[in-house]
Amino acid sequence: MTQPGSTPPRPRRAAGCLQSLVVLAVILGLGYGASKIFGDESSKKDSKSSSSASDGQGGSWEIGDCGGPDPENKPDGYRAFDCDEQGATFKALKIEDASFLPNAIQCPAGTDLIIQVSRVFGSGDDKKSSGIPTNTVCGRNLTGDHPGDAGAGGGQLVEGDCISATAKEIACASAGAADFKVLGLVKEKTECPAATTEPMQLMMAMGRPYDVICGGKA
Repeated sequence: MTQPGSTPPRPRRAAGCLQSLVVLAVILGLGYGASKIFGDESSKKDSKSSSSASDGQGGSWEIGDCGGPDPENKPDGYRAFDCDEQGATFKALKIEDASFLPNAIQCPAGTDLIIQVSRVFGSGDDKKSSGIPTNTVCGRNLTGDHPGDAGAGGGQLVEGDCISATAKEIACASAGAADFKVLGLVKEKTECPAATTEPMQLMMAMGRPYDVICGGKA
């Protein structure tokens, strides 16, 4: 009940349902040799840090949808754009299920950035701190810059990439005599192709679909 002389309470607005995008760090556990098992290297990710943003559509993501940086959620937020809009910078190559395990997300070759989509209830700062993961977008840049292409030295590790003797991904254009090309990503060394000269045993990582990098001459 309102007391005499007091201001009547404002009606409460229902929280809107906003989908947000969160850049998912790509973490690779790397190592090599039968007696050498290396721990995880530093978190490997796109140059943009983890953050969230409204997708601007309120619908689910599909292959072929586009997105880009969200000017209202700087510095690293993303939102959906029509592909012909000025703010669009990437297109969805594939849509994967959401996962709390970064290693469980495996996008196809050519993926330049990986974005986790979360449904957030609320607005303002709420969308930066919470959300229910719904799916993961494997995105490819709309420009000619494609660090996720095989051999380019960025993105997730895929067949055709090049690595150093310590299993660190490098651009094949700068590979030397001591470096290797990824010939396969398998569970057991016995599954590596015949051309493999350096099967690299990885430290165990939950969710990752492979445990061995099959390295051959670059």
